[in-house]
Amino acid sequence: MTSHRLFCPAKINLFLEITAKRADGYHELATLFAKLNFGDNIEMSLSPSDKTEIFLSVSGPHAAAVTADENNLVYKAASRFFEFAGVNARCEIRLEKNIPSGAGLGGGSSDAGTLLSKLCEIYNIDFKKIIPLAAKLGADVPLFLYKNPILRATGIGDILTPVPIKNQNFYVVLAAPDIHVSTKEVYQRAVIAPSSEILTNASNLDNMVKALSGGETLKHWGKFLFNRLEDFTFPYAPEVRGLKEFLRADAGGYALMSGSGSTVFALFEKRSDALRSASALKSRLSGVITAQLEGL
Repeated sequence: MTSHRLFCPAKINLFLEITAKRADGYHELATLFAKLNFGDNIEMSLSPSDKTEIFLSVSGPHAAAVTADENNLVYKAASRFFEFAGVNARCEIRLEKNIPSGAGLGGGSSDAGTLLSKLCEIYNIDFKKIIPLAAKLGADVPLFLYKNPILRATGIGDILTPVPIKNQNFYVVLAAPDIHVSTKEVYQRAVIAPSSEILTNASNLDNMVKALSGGETLKHWGKFLFNRLEDFTFPYAPEVRGLKEFLRADAGGYALMSGSGSTVFALFEKRSDALRSASALKSRLSGVITAQLEGL
């Protein structure tokens, strides 16, 4: 039996625009992901077996929000990987849930994608070969097959390009209110913006990526922070809107909702400013986390 410890990072969206709606109901996106050093943990044990057996247990502060059975995304990921690879194994997965569900932080996707990435490594499979499998599990799952902390994405979020960065040790304060936002319902309400507006935002995303790649500081690219889904979440979740307004005032404007919500984040150049903001936020809600980019 071999044992492996995996860190499953939370993600935030530094930019998110909807560019089109597809015939299959999915939406085409232009987005920029950043993976954080806050996340879930997995302990996985593998041993040879005549048939595939998967055992899942879940612990942690947000364990009650997910199931410990075949409906869990990480269980599905393991099952579909073994089927794809044509191998059998006894796989024991112990998942520690620190990322809240329905918060726009990609918790379930990170668990599944990180596990798939490790299994590809163990069984010597190029992870790019399983991107279609990962995308069928969830639009954000392919993101976590990559090791890079910042990636640009198109398609439904599954066509990914790593963004090289220089000296980007910015600090993140996450504010996660105790409400669940349905991604499906948010996208059902979504309306595609005029093409001229989408083109302008595409240019802003280009400028953001260029600034990050060139090692520019937050003040040079933070002005391009954008999330179209705020338009379709805020009217139905005033708590989320209120959190963003609070953080915008506190972070000099560098605040945004992540994904479809409910988490709002603020960005800071100095750790001391992030800690001060987090302290002020804790008087409003309990779900406050400080983080950095993964790997820093």
